Amino acid sequence: MGAATTDKETPLIRIGIFLVGALFPGQTSGEVLRNTVETVVAAERAGFDDAWLAEHHFMSYGVIPSAVTLAGVALGRTSRIRVGTAVSVLSTRHPVALAEEAAILHHASGGRFELGVGRGGPWVDLEVFGTGLPRFERGFAESLDLLRAALTRESVSADGEFFRFREVPMTPSPPGLCPVVACTSDETADLAAARGLPMLLGMHVGDDEKAATLARYASGAASADHIGAAVGFVADTTDQAVAELKQAMPRWLRPGLAGYVPVDDRPRPARDVDAYVDLLCRIHPVGSPEHCARVMRETLRKTGLNRVILLVEGAGEHRRTLENVARLGRELLPRLRLPIN
Repeated sequence: MGAATTDKETPLIRIGIFLVGALFPGQTSGEVLRNTVETVVAAERAGFDDAWLAEHHFMSYGVIPSAVTLAGVALGRTSRIRVGTAVSVLSTRHPVALAEEAAILHHASGGRFELGVGRGGPWVDLEVFGTGLPRFERGFAESLDLLRAALTRESVSADGEFFRFREVPMTPSPPGLCPVVACTSDETADLAAARGLPMLLGMHVGDDEKAATLARYASGAASADHIGAAVGFVADTTDQAVAELKQAMPRWLRPGLAGYVPVDDRPRPARDVDAYVDLLCRIHPVGSPEHCARVMRETLRKTGLNRVILLVEGAGEHRRTLENVARLGRELLPRLRLPIN
């Protein structure tokens, strides 16, 4: 997971794309899945370092129920770019089974797979997959520790609250992967810090919040290659880019966010979609190439991050997404391959 360097002093900035498999009105889920893989291929061609796929269940917000499965398809269609999960939801998965799948992708791709995991939420997924609300509420640390063991040890056993089984050999051989942990709360950030694991910071928070989480982590652990997520969208002018996303993204987010159904009777959190899109356009690289470069370089300077992944599918049309990826690769990436002062 170490960042590439031009010399011993200056780390290169690694920029990837972030795809949730967003289902916009008028599209089919099969079409979206095919387009998602094609976008990863386009990102490789455009010079991006990696592509990350999100996992969601039973909703139009994202129609990728198995990020590891689609990552395997994308790895088979590419030759250089790294492909990761952002994230695989650990509260609904058996950690050993997930580690086995990660090992397959690692070995078959020549080491181009990256694994990101998260706690998920108190959603109906827990009911459908039978893991239950306790796995979400208090089982993440145990799941994460078992996953790490299965990724790095020749054999594993368990004797915890949620997992108990005799020692078994890991095959394929463990890939030695260090999972990235999605951190949207102080509790999860502290958990990642205690284990020295890199964090994935969400696109719903700005530079100051990201910097605060990174400072909190640094107070309890050595540095790691953390990743920040952001919206990335380029047009000829900033006004044009903002107007395009403000028109398109609510068509996806309004029905998509409604898909978060709690497993119990707790109220579902509400979000002002228009205000949310406005926030994303203000705090992230959405605009002209020059504007996007300024915003990105400021983010990198303020946070100290050297890895960022950009949500590129916000316009809702596959042709426009491919244009966005190509332009970001051509007009933004070269501006970021320089030291951040």
